[in-house]
Amino acid sequence: MRAFPASFPIGPKTIVPATVLAPMAGVTDTVFRRLIRDQGGCGLIMTEFTSSHGVVASVRSKKVSKTEKRYLCFEPEEHPISSQLFGSDPKVMADAARHCEDLGFDFVDINFGCPVKKVVRCNGGSGCLRDLPLIVDILTAVKSAIKIPLTMKFRARWNDNELVHVKMGKIAEDLGLAAIALHPRTREQGYAGKADWTRIAELKDAVKIPVIGNGDIITPEDAVRMIEQTNCDAVMVGRAASYNPWIFRQISEYLATGTYWQPTHVDRYEIMKRYFTMLEETNWPEAVGKMKQFTSYFTHGVRNGAHLRSGIYKHHEPKQIIQAVEEFFSKEQEAEIVAA
Repeated sequence: MRAFPASFPIGPKTIVPATVLAPMAGVTDTVFRRLIRDQGGCGLIMTEFTSSHGVVASVRSKKVSKTEKRYLCFEPEEHPISSQLFGSDPKVMADAARHCEDLGFDFVDINFGCPVKKVVRCNGGSGCLRDLPLIVDILTAVKSAIKIPLTMKFRARWNDNELVHVKMGKIAEDLGLAAIALHPRTREQGYAGKADWTRIAELKDAVKIPVIGNGDIITPEDAVRMIEQTNCDAVMVGRAASYNPWIFRQISEYLATGTYWQPTHVDRYEIMKRYFTMLEETNWPEAVGKMKQFTSYFTHGVRNGAHLRSGIYKHHEPKQIIQAVEEFFSKEQEAEIVAA
């Protein structure tokens, strides 16, 4: 039984601790990434997956495009950080990766896992899993275009008929990638059913480069079980981090003490106010939408959270939403005092 690794390498860099925030569309923008960094315990963070064509169009226009502002802006405290790209044109992917290196990212990651139809329809994300020679061409072009380490994240296959996770791992190793991450569901599964961790174990047995396991890590106990069952080098947490941004801190505490801290209502109030204030400061047009989206995430397990959600959905200004959060938690605290 393998002990949870204290760190893992990606090329010449050592990631400490051996935990990774998964790239999630609509979630892992710079504000959320910095929020995760603030909580501690996360070794590596990644951008939302970004269209290589959008990046290249920005470069050619010689202006900072909406794509670059939205997906590729980051702050110094976010290091180590990886930019994740998707696409199916090797030359465009190479040009986009080169630009990410110029922007100062520590790593470039290629997405071969996204199951979303509009991405797959263009042969991006997990759509590439139907064409392994194309994947070889993409990785070869990108690897030759950059000096920083290249990694990739992928699914086990398009469907269960012919699994390719081991083939993908060997391709990556042969081409000199620094690390790989596997989500063991197929594209057809989406996020349904259970992630088959035995596929992560099979991949780890087949290659010598670091393998990052991803899928169904909801609690610190899950993270430990994944290491024990698969022997992988690090764990990647996705959806659970969106509603429990403390999970990386909890994993560290669990490894050190066998127990971990649980957030109180006050903690949930503080993180909502912190995140919403950070969003307000960005002046993004989508800040209000983000607040409403994350209200659903952050009120997970909050008593009377439905009342807060319904109240926030009526507002259209950041300050109104922040005030609604303050009033809600103030009333909840008063109710607790009365009940006591």
